Amino acid sequence: MTPSPDAGGDAPARNHELDRQHEGELLEGGARGSAAIAGLLARFQPPAPPPQPADSANGPVAPADGAPAWGLEQLAKAIVSKAATLLGGKEIDTETDLFDAGATSVDAVRLVAVLDRDLNVRLSLDDVFADARPRRLAQRWLGGPARRTLPEAPATAKALELPVASAPSAPTTASPGTDLVPAEPVAPDETLPALDDHAEDLALITADLARADLLPWCGDPEPVPPRRVLMTGANGFLGGHMLLDLLRHSDAHVVCLVRGDSVQDAERRLAEGLASFSLPWSAEIRRRVTVLPGDLRRPRLGLTDEQWHLLADELDSVVSVAAAVDFLRGYPSLRRTNVLGVLSLAELAMTGRPKPLHHISSIAVFNEIGIASMGEDDPVAHVDRLAAGYDKSKWAAEAALRRARDRGLKATFLRPGGIVGHTRTGAYNPHDINTGLFSAISRYRAAPKINYSNSAPVDWVSRVATAVICEPSGWGQNYHLTGRPDTLTEMVRDQELGGLNVRVMPWDVWLKDFLDRCETDPVPELEFMARVLRNPAGQKIVEASVTAPMATGDRTEAFVARHKLPPPARVDAQARLKSYERMARDGLVILPSRDDPPYLWFRETMRGKVGPVDAKPDTRCTFALTLSIASMYQLVQHRTIDVRGTVSCPLLHAEPLTVDDGEIWVRPHEGVPHRHSLDHPLLRYRLALRDADGNGWWLEGWKTARARFDYMQQARTLTIRAGREGEPASLAGTMKVPKKSYKREQIDGIRVNPELSMREQRIAKFTWLGWFSTQLGQGLLEPTLRAGAELLDLRPDAIDRDKDRYQAKLTKWEKDRKHLR
Repeated sequence: MTPSPDAGGDAPARNHELDRQHEGELLEGGARGSAAIAGLLARFQPPAPPPQPADSANGPVAPADGAPAWGLEQLAKAIVSKAATLLGGKEIDTETDLFDAGATSVDAVRLVAVLDRDLNVRLSLDDVFADARPRRLAQRWLGGPARRTLPEAPATAKALELPVASAPSAPTTASPGTDLVPAEPVAPDETLPALDDHAEDLALITADLARADLLPWCGDPEPVPPRRVLMTGANGFLGGHMLLDLLRHSDAHVVCLVRGDSVQDAERRLAEGLASFSLPWSAEIRRRVTVLPGDLRRPRLGLTDEQWHLLADELDSVVSVAAAVDFLRGYPSLRRTNVLGVLSLAELAMTGRPKPLHHISSIAVFNEIGIASMGEDDPVAHVDRLAAGYDKSKWAAEAALRRARDRGLKATFLRPGGIVGHTRTGAYNPHDINTGLFSAISRYRAAPKINYSNSAPVDWVSRVATAVICEPSGWGQNYHLTGRPDTLTEMVRDQELGGLNVRVMPWDVWLKDFLDRCETDPVPELEFMARVLRNPAGQKIVEASVTAPMATGDRTEAFVARHKLPPPARVDAQARLKSYERMARDGLVILPSRDDPPYLWFRETMRGKVGPVDAKPDTRCTFALTLSIASMYQLVQHRTIDVRGTVSCPLLHAEPLTVDDGEIWVRPHEGVPHRHSLDHPLLRYRLALRDADGNGWWLEGWKTARARFDYMQQARTLTIRAGREGEPASLAGTMKVPKKSYKREQIDGIRVNPELSMREQRIAKFTWLGWFSTQLGQGLLEPTLRAGAELLDLRPDAIDRDKDRYQAKLTKWEKDRKHLR
């Protein structure tokens, strides 16, 4: 084959295979932050080389005048040539799925750009994701022109002027003439029939289900907890947590099937996958885990005959967690992993000693719009009414395993819904639909009208799934690991009580609003969700999930109760807190901030006297402050209150000073007393002031609790120091909240966001008063309790001294007794 025109001689030398693998891991392994396609292209792609003349002696040539137009085979082979270059020289043919050959989302963008520039073939990203076989891409372009509209060139490619990665040409199964560059645009062929993707998907599903009838027959497995388990997907989000739970709650040794060129490479991928979700890879874990390089997409998992038969004889359980979770790819592109790979695992479970197969499925098997119920034993969706390739692949995998059940396989279906972040570590899956949906709601403060959110935390899903795996009486059944579904009312209330006022819209209105916002105000962190919702199949997935009925799990709830596992609970704001914090650090959500409208506020008036430091205060001053919080999260996590208002003090300026920035820390030292004192800090004020002339001032004050019974006086008294910006304190004094204004302003005068309902406003007010009163009460009692401990000598060191004295007395008594003898 002639050298590819994409291999520019001036391009810097680089290891393209390493770059391509790194891009894929960033995008498909859960890239955080702004690792969007445009950023990765800009980082990894060199500029495109200048095109060669069509009549160049060494370059490709176009068909001669009068020659027939390009046909299906010729165009398919030309696409093979371009794709092979992008894949670093891998040998592929016209029926090879490019994603199975290792292509990433970035490679798909590159391929679209290359085909447009070099072949004048304008395919969309949706075309590539739907079916990435070169022959199908050629057929998609050539067939049915009257029924297709030319796609716009990808915005990313336009912005980057269609850059193409430089890599040496490699042999493919295409003939030497496949590097042709047409002199004219490749015109669609009217004689070719239009593609019917849905019909072909159904034909492929039918053929794949027939493979289940070729599985061997087997008997029942031995009903004992597993001791040697094969697990796929251990480097993924759910699989990683399940691996750790299996090791914690069983004596099993786990063989992890992980893609890799060697044991070291596979082990590296597993360790990196666990670390990305805050999971350990310690020596103790390595002692009980065997990492086996393999590939779910290849026959017999890519294992040798010796490895296959060894596993068939030694394993006593197979756990299928791995799946290609891509909501844009079509069924032909997903079937090798999600269907044929599962059939390979079923074959392994039914070969040699019988073994149970525990399959992580999904409630996506119900993703038919308008489905009436989603019970564990309810009929799943009609496959011809599923729109997305992912939904079809999960449906087909279950259908194939139901046939395998008829041949003796003990197959357990474990169906999670949305899997949200870990309630303690906050680890989350950035490419989960629920993550994207809540990110969009947080960013744009608008939510689609949702029937139910069938989701549960990953730690609960993992714990229940592993308990089923380890309990023989639970094998062979269907389980819904969806927790306690949320209603729209509950979700909106959580957001509002957290300080986020969310508008609820009908699905169609919300979808248009979201896509419009992504165009006018793009957020790199939401690129994943935007790509899904620009795709018709992706829209159907999300629409089906937000309009779905409540997923019920009577069998799961009974199992949980029988084995005393954590019961299913609603994923409320507190359960999501750690994940929200982590998502906020990664830029996926925006937590309530001081820039948002206040959630709750009240006034605080103070009067007192100040004077020069070390002198008697003699000048009257007044504070007129407004104290506010943006959300209860601000209180619980940061224990701070925002301050705005004015300070009137003639010693500072003749005109009132404005509070530019101010905060109050509640119990800033958590009860730690001042050194050599029983005084405990109660509240700490820090204000940045600006006078009428534009000069900056600072003011710091303390409300201090002491071992006295004048608690009200202590809660109202503020000791302050103030000075010019960047200079030490020049003024000091004491301010007090008048008794008459304390209740009127700080209790009766509390105001709550008027957009909340009256009931929600009352809840917010009582929540604030309960939290602040508790903090204030603890702070005021601490010095009194400490003084009592000092008085009674009940401190731990005093008790230790008493023990030492008692031990000395016993020793002396024993010596005296021996002396008397």
